[in-house]
Amino acid sequence: MATSKKTTRKKLAPAARESSAAKEGLAKHYPALLAEIRARILSAQYVALRAVNKELIGLYWDIGRLIVERQQSEGWGKAVVAQLSADLQRDFPGTAGFSASNLWRMKSFFETYRSAAKLAPLVREIGWSHNLMILERCKDAQEREFYLRMTRKFGWSKNVLDHQIDNQSYEKSLLGQTNFDKTLTPALRAQAKLAVKDEYAFDFLELGEQHCERELERALIARIEDFLRAMGGMFAFMGSQYRLEVEGKEYFIDLLLFHRRLRALVAIELKIGEFEPEFVGKMQFYLAALDAQARQQDENPSIGIILCKEKKRTIVEYALLDARKPIGVATYEITKTLPKKLKDQLPSPEAIARLLESI
Repeated sequence: MATSKKTTRKKLAPAARESSAAKEGLAKHYPALLAEIRARILSAQYVALRAVNKELIGLYWDIGRLIVERQQSEGWGKAVVAQLSADLQRDFPGTAGFSASNLWRMKSFFETYRSAAKLAPLVREIGWSHNLMILERCKDAQEREFYLRMTRKFGWSKNVLDHQIDNQSYEKSLLGQTNFDKTLTPALRAQAKLAVKDEYAFDFLELGEQHCERELERALIARIEDFLRAMGGMFAFMGSQYRLEVEGKEYFIDLLLFHRRLRALVAIELKIGEFEPEFVGKMQFYLAALDAQARQQDENPSIGIILCKEKKRTIVEYALLDARKPIGVATYEITKTLPKKLKDQLPSPEAIARLLESI
């Protein structure tokens, strides 16, 4: 009997070892399996949601089209929309979206975009509430195209889109003063222009009008998420007072960010006064040192942003004229102000169209 028991134990030992090895393998590799399946599920859900959204926007487009066509061919007046709303809500109880006001929006939606060959496909890429906000708050076709493309590309929520329109992102993106046309490749140029606005709103800061550069820097770091959101949402924070050493001397960049789409370091210098031409020379030095000491092999050339309280556009233009490093000059506001009249300063429609095509 003793021999039999030993034999049994010997036969079970390899199985026990295999079981132990399997558990160890499970503990080691299961998290990766779970992460991969989760990612696949999220991807499938996203694709499904996009498909549902496209179908919904297509439905609203068709309803708007049918109302317009019937009113034109049959001479029907406004009463038909109220009747149609009542009948649809009776036939589809619990289904939102068929109120009379929403049917009027569908009609306006179709009328606005039916002749816009470039925009009609874009409206199907974003949600209905986003579409309504753009439709009702933007009166210019190119402005609508800008927000349609940016919402699609960056997945802006309704609140973010609302903030971007309030903040005049369209005008400020088009008016940005940079030398990117001469210093960056065509592949990077358009994205970089969109990354550097003409003015930034830091109205989340609790600073008085009188403040020093260090106070501004500390306040921005204390509200880093708001700051990165105000900068455009594609930046990652790398550090403040970023140290560079050249020939035994230390130099410090106020803020260092990384732009994820551009794959480039972005040096930011904060100036509480008016822009001065010598700021460009200092920024060029910082960018040269960053490229030599901190830039990774797979990263694009570093970019500089000089953030000033004020600037004169012609002085900025002359200062950037012969600069060899990619630099943008912008202003900032820390209090909510009345919207500036920027429409008259925009580039030509042709120049705007070229930029929009690249988004």
